[in-house]
Order: sequence, then structure tokens, then C-alpha cells
Amino acid sequence: MVISLLKKSVLVNLNPCSGGILIKIAITGKGGVGKTTLSGTLARLLARDGYEVLAIDADPDMNLASSLGVEKPPKPLTDFKDLIQERAGAEGGAFIYNPKVDDIASKYGVIGPDEVRMLVMGTVDRGGSGCMCPASAFLRALLRHLMIREKSAVILDMEAGIEHLGRGTTRGMDLMIVVVEPGARSLETAERIKRLSSEIGIKHLAAVINKGGSGKVNDKLEELGIQVLGEIPFDPKLMQADLEKQAPIEVGGDAVNAIAKIKEKLIEVVEDIRKEEESKKSGK
Repeated sequence: MVISLLKKSVLVNLNPCSGGILIKIAITGKGGVGKTTLSGTLARLLARDGYEVLAIDADPDMNLASSLGVEKPPKPLTDFKDLIQERAGAEGGAFIYNPKVDDIASKYGVIGPDEVRMLVMGTVDRGGSGCMCPASAFLRALLRHLMIREKSAVILDMEAGIEHLGRGTTRGMDLMIVVVEPGARSLETAERIKRLSSEIGIKHLAAVINKGGSGKVNDKLEELGIQVLGEIPFDPKLMQADLEKQAPIEVGGDAVNAIAKIKEKLIEVVEDIRKEEESKKSGK
């Protein structure tokens, strides 16, 4: 069953899709390291390259809209409590593991600049270890059933820290990118993400270094076995964009230029992942 998801041709498909360049990434890191700036700018750059992009704000702070340049973001999905209860809930406190989600992006998303479609997850209630609540099941199902056409991408801007790993919402993504800045706490978060991602079966992890100082940070990430996609320099134009309430890509500057290079490296890495998957399937 194939249902139209975007105005042009991004699709939701419950069957495997063959061929083409498919990109599904989750971006995470310690709070304040610049993950949302990276998420929004990557989404816009990929869209300008002809990709059909779905950007999902899964951070409770919900700042992805400003990074994308979306003036009127959609209402968070978690505000539609009746919808989540209908699709994922059940009596007695249980929930449905595979709720119906194939109409969500078209009904509850908005189309922003460069034809990027945006969804906002909203705040997920925390229900103890792993947070196995209907809203989390809803997001997991949404990501699991997103199967994208050739030259399309899903970019998931995750909440800061590591708790989301316990909810398993990033399973099924091609690559998790952890944004790291010079500093012990940021590197400690990256180390914990590396350990936990391995434990829950996330096979591919990479890093982007923000705000310069790549030397020692690079060495530490290499020690952890995390591939570095590139470095974003400190750039006053990002502050200018924030003050002027513009998306970083509209202001430009060294940081945006660096993210453009990271985008090219990202595509190479995902292509290698696809080749690896195909090789395993064919038994080579």
C-alpha cells in the first residue's frame, strides 16, 4: 500500500523500497551544541539539491521551525491526545505497538521553505525506564513505516541527551549523528550515546564537531570509534540569524558553508551503508 505523503512524491510504503538514494538520519547531542541548527540547515540544503525532505522535530524544546525558516509550525502531534489514544492507546494502560500512521505527515505536517515538510512530535510524557508510552510507540511506528522514494530524506531532530535512546525511537534510521563541541561534558554525552546505541542495535554512528577546536576532539572521537563527518566553525552569522529570526541558510556564512560540506560527506556515508546492506543481502 502506497499513500502520498508529500505534495510531490515522498511516500509512505509498508513494503521495502528498492533502488535510489534514501537518507534517514537522527541528530542528537548534549543540549546547546547546535544539533537543531545542523538539522534544519541539512534539511534545506538537501531540498535545494532536489531531495524531498521530511524534517521531524522530536525535541521537546521544539526549535526546529526557526532553523528551517518555518513561520507557522504545525501543532505538536502529542497535543492530539485523542488521536494518539485512538491509534496507539488501549484500555487498561496498555498500548498498540503498531498504530496506524500512514496519513500523519500529510494531515498534520506543514510545507516550509524549499518544499521541506515538517512534523512536530511535541513533549513525550516520561513513564519510567524506556518510556513505553503511547506517544513513543506512535513515533516509533511513524519512523518505521516511512519508506522514502529515490532521492528523499528524513531528518529527525532528537531531544538533547540520551533518554530518547531508551525509547527506541531511532531504530530504523540509517545513521545517528551526534553533535559535539569542545568540552568534557559534550564528549561524555557522545561516549554514553556510543555505548547505548550499540546496546540497542544502532549500527551506524557519526559525529559533527561544532564551534571549532577539532584537534583533541577528533582524537577522542577516533578513540571512541566514531567517524567525524566534518567541523562547523564558530560563526557570528548564526547569532545574527537568531536575532533576525531567520533560518541560518538565509544568512549564510562559514557555518552554513561547512554544513554544505558535511552534507556531501553524509551522502557518501549513507551510500556506503546502502552498499554494505546490499552486500550482506546478496551474501557477498
